[in-house]
Amino acid sequence: MITTIPFKILNIDGEGFHLMIKLKINNRSSSMIIDTGASKTVFDTTRIKKFVDQKTFDTHDRLSSGLGTNTMKSQLATIKKIKIGDLEMKEYKTILLDLSHVNQSYEQIGLKPVDGVLGSDILLKYNAVIDYEKKVLKLKFKK
Repeated sequence: MITTIPFKILNIDGEGFHLMIKLKINNRSSSMIIDTGASKTVFDTTRIKKFVDQKTFDTHDRLSSGLGTNTMKSQLATIKKIKIGDLEMKEYKTILLDLSHVNQSYEQIGLKPVDGVLGSDILLKYNAVIDYEKKVLKLKFKK
């Protein structure tokens, strides 16, 4: 089965572009950046709290790199349900990072904040195709 999800192309102040996709976390709408260079899907430590009942999270024993920093502390969380188009993932184990620097940059250029980054773990697993002309992300999965 293939699900097709629209995305928006955000102009990052003339310096480049980000792809913004909407998905559902525990039945609540969420905004995520599609990032083919991110090894894992991650969520913001502060913003995730509006989607999950859990308010404290276990510290991850590894430092994460990327997103404009060399190392940053991360936490672990399990999200009951993530829905991307028709694809539904349950008990999704993920990493939480402080994405406040991303959201501060977005705010400075008049963009809405993001809840996380959709990374290559999901993009690869579901054979993602990014169609820039049609502005859609296609994911393939078995139902």
